[in-house]
Amino acid sequence: MSKTKITKETYLEWYELMVRMRKFEERAGMLYGQQKIRGFCHLYIGQEAVGAGIASATRQEDPVITAYRDHALAIGKGMSARECMAELMGKVTGCSKGKGGSMHFFSKEKYFFGGHGIVGAQIGLGAGLAFAEKYKETDNVVLAMFGDGAVWQGILHETMNMSKLWNLPVIFICENNGYAMGTSVKRSAASKDIYKLGEAFDIPSMPVDGMDPAAVHDAISDATELCRGGNGPVFLEIRTYRYKGHSMSDPQKYRTKDEVESYKEKDPIQIVLKKIQDNKWASEQQIKEINTKVKEEIDDCVTFAENSPYPDESAVYEDIYVQKDYPFLTD
Repeated sequence: MSKTKITKETYLEWYELMVRMRKFEERAGMLYGQQKIRGFCHLYIGQEAVGAGIASATRQEDPVITAYRDHALAIGKGMSARECMAELMGKVTGCSKGKGGSMHFFSKEKYFFGGHGIVGAQIGLGAGLAFAEKYKETDNVVLAMFGDGAVWQGILHETMNMSKLWNLPVIFICENNGYAMGTSVKRSAASKDIYKLGEAFDIPSMPVDGMDPAAVHDAISDATELCRGGNGPVFLEIRTYRYKGHSMSDPQKYRTKDEVESYKEKDPIQIVLKKIQDNKWASEQQIKEINTKVKEEIDDCVTFAENSPYPDESAVYEDIYVQKDYPFLTD
Protein backbone atom coordinates (compact mmCIF):
# COMPACT_ATOMS: atom_id res chain seq x y z
CA MET A 1 0.00 0.00 0.00
CA SER A 2 0.92 3.63 -0.44
CA LYS A 3 3.29 5.28 2.03
CA THR A 4 1.70 8.66 1.27
CA LYS A 5 -0.74 9.39 4.08
CA ILE A 6 -4.27 10.46 3.22
CA THR A 7 -5.61 13.00 5.71
CA LYS A 8 -8.78 15.03 6.14
CA GLU A 9 -6.95 17.86 4.37
CA THR A 10 -6.46 15.54 1.41
CA TYR A 11 -10.20 14.86 1.24
CA LEU A 12 -11.01 18.57 1.43
CA GLU A 13 -8.48 19.28 -1.34
CA TRP A 14 -9.99 16.48 -3.44
CA TYR A 15 -13.47 17.85 -2.96
CA GLU A 16 -12.54 21.37 -4.01
CA LEU A 17 -10.46 20.18 -6.97
CA MET A 18 -13.13 17.78 -8.27
CA VAL A 19 -15.87 20.39 -7.92
CA ARG A 20 -13.63 22.81 -9.85
CA MET A 21 -13.13 20.23 -12.58
CA ARG A 22 -16.84 19.39 -12.73
CA LYS A 23 -18.06 22.99 -12.80
CA PHE A 24 -15.48 23.97 -15.41
CA GLU A 25 -16.60 21.16 -17.68
CA GLU A 26 -20.30 21.86 -17.13
CA ARG A 27 -19.77 25.49 -18.07
CA ALA A 28 -17.72 24.48 -21.11
CA GLY A 29 -20.62 22.32 -22.25
CA MET A 30 -23.03 25.25 -21.88
CA LEU A 31 -20.72 27.61 -23.79
CA TYR A 32 -20.33 25.04 -26.54
CA GLY A 33 -24.10 24.97 -26.92
CA GLN A 34 -24.00 28.77 -27.24
CA GLN A 35 -21.33 28.41 -29.97
CA LYS A 36 -18.81 30.37 -27.91
CA ILE A 37 -16.59 27.27 -28.02
CA ARG A 38 -16.10 25.68 -31.43
CA GLY A 39 -14.54 22.54 -32.85
CA PHE A 40 -14.01 19.35 -30.87
CA CYS A 41 -14.74 19.28 -27.15
CA HIS A 42 -14.47 16.21 -24.91
CA LEU A 43 -15.72 16.56 -21.33
CA TYR A 44 -14.26 14.80 -18.28
CA ILE A 45 -17.45 14.73 -16.20
CA GLY A 46 -17.53 11.54 -14.10
CA GLN A 47 -13.80 10.85 -14.31
CA GLU A 48 -12.66 13.49 -11.79
CA ALA A 49 -11.39 10.98 -9.23
CA VAL A 50 -8.58 10.04 -11.61
CA GLY A 51 -7.29 13.59 -11.89
CA ALA A 52 -7.70 14.22 -8.16
CA GLY A 53 -5.83 11.07 -7.12
CA ILE A 54 -3.01 11.87 -9.53
CA ALA A 55 -2.73 15.44 -8.22
CA SER A 56 -2.33 14.34 -4.59
CA ALA A 57 0.04 11.44 -5.28
CA THR A 58 2.57 13.15 -7.55
CA ARG A 59 4.92 16.10 -7.47
CA GLN A 60 4.59 19.24 -9.58
CA GLU A 61 7.76 18.27 -11.45
CA ASP A 62 6.30 14.93 -12.55
CA PRO A 63 5.31 15.49 -16.20
CA VAL A 64 1.82 14.53 -17.37
CA ILE A 65 0.89 13.91 -20.99
CA THR A 66 -2.55 12.78 -22.12
CA ALA A 67 -5.02 12.55 -24.99
CA TYR A 68 -7.73 15.00 -25.99
CA ARG A 69 -9.94 14.75 -22.86
CA ASP A 70 -7.49 17.04 -21.13
CA HIS A 71 -9.24 20.03 -19.50
CA ALA A 72 -9.60 18.63 -15.98
CA LEU A 73 -6.15 17.05 -15.93
CA ALA A 74 -4.65 20.42 -16.85
CA ILE A 75 -6.51 22.02 -13.94
CA GLY A 76 -5.28 19.21 -11.71
CA LYS A 77 -1.69 20.12 -12.63
CA GLY A 78 -2.33 23.65 -11.43
CA MET A 79 -3.18 25.43 -14.66
CA SER A 80 -5.61 28.29 -14.08
CA ALA A 81 -9.26 28.18 -15.07
CA ARG A 82 -8.68 31.49 -16.87
CA GLU A 83 -6.00 30.22 -19.25
CA CYS A 84 -7.95 27.01 -19.85
CA MET A 85 -11.27 28.69 -20.62
CA ALA A 86 -9.56 31.29 -22.82
CA GLU A 87 -7.96 28.47 -24.80
CA LEU A 88 -11.34 26.81 -25.31
CA MET A 89 -12.62 30.08 -26.77
CA GLY A 90 -9.56 30.43 -29.00
CA LYS A 91 -8.31 33.57 -27.28
CA VAL A 92 -4.71 34.82 -27.20
CA THR A 93 -4.69 34.64 -23.39
CA GLY A 94 -5.21 30.87 -23.54
CA CYS A 95 -2.60 28.35 -22.43
CA SER A 96 -1.71 27.66 -26.09
CA LYS A 97 -2.27 31.27 -27.19
CA GLY A 98 -5.66 30.39 -28.64
CA LYS A 99 -4.17 28.15 -31.32
CA GLY A 100 -4.60 24.77 -29.67
CA GLY A 101 -8.20 24.67 -28.55
CA SER A 102 -9.83 21.96 -26.45
CA MET A 103 -7.54 19.10 -27.42
CA HIS A 104 -4.19 20.87 -27.09
CA PHE A 105 -3.77 22.36 -23.63
CA PHE A 106 -0.11 22.83 -22.71
CA SER A 107 2.00 24.35 -19.95
CA LYS A 108 5.74 23.87 -19.69
CA GLU A 109 5.70 25.69 -16.35
CA LYS A 110 3.16 23.27 -14.86
CA TYR A 111 4.71 20.20 -16.50
CA PHE A 112 1.58 19.51 -18.52
CA PHE A 113 2.59 18.41 -22.01
CA GLY A 114 -0.79 18.07 -23.71
CA GLY A 115 -3.52 17.46 -24.88
CA HIS A 116 -3.07 15.38 -28.12
CA GLY A 117 -5.68 14.77 -30.81
CA ILE A 118 -4.13 11.76 -32.56
CA VAL A 119 -5.16 8.57 -30.77
CA GLY A 120 -2.17 7.05 -29.00
CA ALA A 121 0.38 9.53 -30.38
CA GLN A 122 1.19 10.93 -26.93
CA ILE A 123 2.27 7.53 -25.59
CA GLY A 124 5.59 7.58 -27.43
CA LEU A 125 6.11 11.21 -26.45
CA GLY A 126 5.54 10.21 -22.83
CA ALA A 127 8.35 7.69 -23.07
CA GLY A 128 10.48 10.42 -24.63
CA LEU A 129 9.81 12.66 -21.63
CA ALA A 130 10.77 9.79 -19.34
CA PHE A 131 13.98 9.23 -21.31
CA ALA A 132 14.79 12.92 -20.82
CA GLU A 133 14.23 12.68 -17.05
CA LYS A 134 16.50 9.63 -16.85
CA TYR A 135 19.13 11.33 -19.03
CA LYS A 136 19.08 14.40 -16.76
CA GLU A 137 19.38 12.08 -13.74
CA THR A 138 16.28 13.42 -11.97
CA ASP A 139 13.92 11.23 -9.99
CA ASN A 140 10.84 12.65 -11.70
CA VAL A 141 8.23 10.22 -13.01
CA VAL A 142 6.21 10.71 -16.20
CA LEU A 143 2.51 9.87 -16.39
CA ALA A 144 1.58 8.86 -19.96
CA MET A 145 -2.21 8.71 -20.15
CA PHE A 146 -4.53 7.34 -22.82
CA GLY A 147 -7.99 5.84 -23.23
CA ASP A 148 -9.13 2.25 -23.63
CA GLY A 149 -9.47 2.74 -27.38
CA ALA A 150 -5.77 3.60 -27.70
CA VAL A 151 -4.52 0.35 -26.18
CA TRP A 152 -4.89 -1.38 -29.55
CA GLN A 153 -2.61 1.11 -31.27
CA GLY A 154 0.77 -0.42 -32.02
CA ILE A 155 2.63 2.51 -30.50
CA LEU A 156 1.58 1.46 -26.98
CA HIS A 157 3.11 -2.01 -27.30
CA GLU A 158 6.26 -0.75 -29.02
CA THR A 159 6.69 1.93 -26.36
CA MET A 160 6.11 -0.42 -23.43
CA ASN A 161 8.73 -2.80 -24.81
CA MET A 162 11.29 -0.03 -25.31
CA SER A 163 10.52 1.55 -21.93
CA LYS A 164 11.12 -1.76 -20.19
CA LEU A 165 14.36 -2.35 -22.11
CA TRP A 166 15.60 1.11 -21.14
CA ASN A 167 14.12 1.03 -17.63
CA LEU A 168 12.34 4.36 -18.09
CA PRO A 169 10.49 6.12 -15.22
CA VAL A 170 7.07 6.16 -16.86
CA ILE A 171 3.63 5.13 -15.63
CA PHE A 172 1.37 4.06 -18.49
CA ILE A 173 -2.17 4.96 -17.43
CA CYS A 174 -5.15 3.62 -19.34
CA GLU A 175 -8.27 5.59 -18.37
CA ASN A 176 -10.76 2.88 -19.18
CA ASN A 177 -14.18 4.56 -19.25
CA GLY A 178 -15.75 1.59 -20.96
CA TYR A 179 -16.09 3.02 -24.45
CA ALA A 180 -13.73 3.79 -27.30
CA MET A 181 -15.86 6.60 -28.71
CA GLY A 182 -19.05 4.53 -29.05
CA THR A 183 -17.59 1.03 -29.06
CA SER A 184 -17.79 -0.89 -25.80
CA VAL A 185 -14.66 -2.56 -24.45
CA LYS A 186 -16.76 -5.72 -24.26
CA ARG A 187 -17.02 -5.66 -28.07
CA SER A 188 -13.52 -4.45 -28.95
CA ALA A 189 -11.18 -6.18 -26.49
CA ALA A 190 -10.26 -9.85 -26.63
CA SER A 191 -9.08 -9.50 -23.03
CA LYS A 192 -11.36 -7.46 -20.78
CA ASP A 193 -8.52 -7.01 -18.25
CA ILE A 194 -6.56 -4.36 -20.11
CA TYR A 195 -3.91 -4.08 -17.39
CA LYS A 196 -2.68 -7.57 -18.31
CA LEU A 197 -1.22 -6.12 -21.52
CA GLY A 198 1.65 -4.74 -19.46
CA GLU A 199 2.47 -8.18 -18.08
CA ALA A 200 3.60 -9.30 -21.54
CA PHE A 201 6.55 -6.93 -21.13
CA ASP A 202 7.28 -7.88 -17.50
CA ILE A 203 5.91 -4.51 -16.40
CA PRO A 204 4.18 -4.38 -12.98
CA SER A 205 0.51 -3.96 -13.90
CA MET A 206 -2.72 -3.62 -11.97
CA PRO A 207 -6.38 -2.50 -12.19
CA VAL A 208 -7.54 0.51 -10.16
CA ASP A 209 -10.99 1.73 -9.06
CA GLY A 210 -11.18 5.03 -10.93
CA MET A 211 -14.33 6.21 -9.17
CA ASP A 212 -12.48 6.52 -5.84
CA PRO A 213 -9.70 9.14 -5.54
CA ALA A 214 -8.22 7.29 -2.56
CA ALA A 215 -7.76 4.14 -4.66
CA VAL A 216 -6.21 6.18 -7.47
CA HIS A 217 -3.95 8.01 -5.01
CA ASP A 218 -2.70 4.76 -3.49
CA ALA A 219 -2.04 3.14 -6.87
CA ILE A 220 -0.23 6.19 -8.24
CA SER A 221 1.81 6.55 -5.03
CA ASP A 222 2.93 2.93 -5.24
CA ALA A 223 3.72 3.27 -8.94
CA THR A 224 5.77 6.45 -8.51
CA GLU A 225 7.69 4.81 -5.67
CA LEU A 226 8.63 1.94 -7.98
CA CYS A 227 9.65 4.30 -10.77
CA ARG A 228 11.65 6.62 -8.52
CA GLY A 229 13.47 3.59 -7.22
CA GLY A 230 14.84 2.85 -10.68
CA ASN A 231 12.60 -0.14 -11.32
CA GLY A 232 11.34 0.94 -14.73
CA PRO A 233 7.78 1.42 -16.01
CA VAL A 234 4.40 0.56 -14.46
CA PHE A 235 1.05 -0.04 -16.19
CA LEU A 236 -2.23 0.97 -14.54
CA GLU A 237 -5.70 0.36 -15.89
CA ILE A 238 -7.86 2.92 -14.08
CA ARG A 239 -11.48 1.90 -14.49
CA THR A 240 -13.69 4.96 -14.61
CA TYR A 241 -16.80 6.24 -16.41
CA ARG A 242 -17.83 9.36 -18.31
CA TYR A 243 -21.36 10.63 -17.80
CA LYS A 244 -21.39 12.66 -21.01
CA GLY A 245 -20.82 11.53 -24.58
CA HIS A 246 -17.49 10.94 -26.23
CA SER A 247 -17.70 14.47 -27.60
CA MET A 248 -20.37 17.14 -27.83
CA SER A 249 -21.88 15.58 -30.98
CA ASP A 250 -22.30 12.10 -29.47
CA PRO A 251 -25.97 10.93 -29.29
CA GLN A 252 -24.91 8.09 -26.92
CA LYS A 253 -27.16 5.45 -28.50
CA TYR A 254 -24.67 2.74 -27.57
CA ARG A 255 -25.59 2.71 -23.85
CA THR A 256 -28.73 2.91 -21.72
CA LYS A 257 -29.77 5.67 -19.35
CA ASP A 258 -29.97 3.07 -16.60
CA GLU A 259 -26.30 2.26 -17.10
CA VAL A 260 -25.31 5.93 -16.80
CA GLU A 261 -27.47 6.36 -13.69
CA SER A 262 -25.91 3.30 -12.05
CA TYR A 263 -22.49 4.93 -12.31
CA LYS A 264 -23.79 8.25 -11.05
CA GLU A 265 -24.65 6.42 -7.83
CA LYS A 266 -20.87 5.98 -7.46
CA ASP A 267 -20.13 9.61 -8.26
CA PRO A 268 -16.62 10.44 -6.93
CA ILE A 269 -17.57 13.91 -5.72
CA GLN A 270 -20.45 12.54 -3.66
CA ILE A 271 -18.24 9.74 -2.28
CA VAL A 272 -15.70 12.28 -1.05
CA LEU A 273 -18.37 14.64 0.27
CA LYS A 274 -20.00 11.82 2.25
CA LYS A 275 -16.63 10.85 3.74
CA ILE A 276 -16.09 14.48 4.83
CA GLN A 277 -19.59 14.74 6.30
CA ASP A 278 -19.51 11.36 8.07
CA ASN A 279 -16.23 12.25 9.76
CA LYS A 280 -17.30 15.84 10.46
CA TRP A 281 -14.16 17.16 8.78
CA ALA A 282 -16.00 20.27 7.58
CA SER A 283 -19.22 22.04 8.47
CA GLU A 284 -22.02 22.61 5.98
CA GLN A 285 -20.97 26.28 5.97
CA GLN A 286 -17.41 25.34 5.00
CA ILE A 287 -18.69 23.12 2.19
CA LYS A 288 -20.90 25.96 1.00
CA GLU A 289 -17.91 28.30 1.03
CA ILE A 290 -15.91 25.91 -1.14
CA ASN A 291 -18.79 25.64 -3.62
CA THR A 292 -19.19 29.43 -3.70
CA LYS A 293 -15.44 29.92 -4.19
CA VAL A 294 -15.41 27.54 -7.16
CA LYS A 295 -18.53 29.11 -8.71
CA GLU A 296 -16.95 32.56 -8.51
CA GLU A 297 -13.75 31.22 -10.05
CA ILE A 298 -15.64 29.69 -12.97
CA ASP A 299 -17.71 32.84 -13.49
CA ASP A 300 -14.49 34.84 -13.49
CA CYS A 301 -12.73 32.61 -16.03
CA VAL A 302 -15.67 32.89 -18.43
CA THR A 303 -15.70 36.69 -18.16
CA PHE A 304 -11.93 36.77 -18.63
CA ALA A 305 -12.11 34.55 -21.72
CA GLU A 306 -15.00 36.46 -23.28
CA ASN A 307 -13.19 39.78 -22.82
CA SER A 308 -9.86 38.50 -24.16
CA PRO A 309 -8.86 39.20 -27.79
CA TYR A 310 -8.44 36.64 -30.54
CA PRO A 311 -4.90 36.11 -31.85
CA ASP A 312 -3.76 38.45 -34.62
CA GLU A 313 -3.67 36.89 -38.08
CA SER A 314 0.12 37.19 -38.07
CA ALA A 315 0.25 34.73 -35.15
CA VAL A 316 -0.29 31.86 -37.58
CA TYR A 317 3.41 32.19 -38.47
CA GLU A 318 4.58 32.20 -34.85
CA ASP A 319 5.49 29.31 -32.53
CA ILE A 320 6.27 27.01 -35.43
CA TYR A 321 10.00 26.63 -34.94
CA VAL A 322 12.02 27.32 -31.80
CA GLN A 323 14.95 28.47 -33.92
CA LYS A 324 13.97 31.88 -35.32
CA ASP A 325 16.57 31.79 -38.12
CA TYR A 326 15.58 28.28 -39.21
CA PRO A 327 17.53 27.82 -42.46
CA PHE A 328 14.95 25.72 -44.30
CA LEU A 329 12.23 28.38 -44.32
CA THR A 330 11.75 29.98 -47.73
CA ASP A 331 9.37 32.64 -48.99
